[in-house]
Amino acid sequence: MGKVAMAIDNKLRGEFAPTRLLIEDESSRHLGHAGYRDGGESHFRVEIVSAAFDGKSRVARQRLVYAALKDEFDAGLHALALTTLTPAEDGYR
Repeated sequence: MGKVAMAIDNKLRGEFAPTRLLIEDESSRHLGHAGYRDGGESHFRVEIVSAAFDGKSRVARQRLVYAALKDEFDAGLHALALTTLTPAEDGYR
């Protein structure tokens, strides 16, 4: 796990106490696209399951994740593909 992925992992675990957290660096799939940088760690897919999302809309959940990762975006993180679920919703996947 790279430095940016580790920072994402640490912040999301600290902020949301997820029951499941998957982080995938998809940067290699974006070679030649905006935001790509050599060495990767610019584009990630994140799936997070947390009770902190109970009662919140999909947009509100994503805003919470983006706010938690503000420093990473400021430092060059370009894109996140997010799946944000509650534990109850996770059971239906």
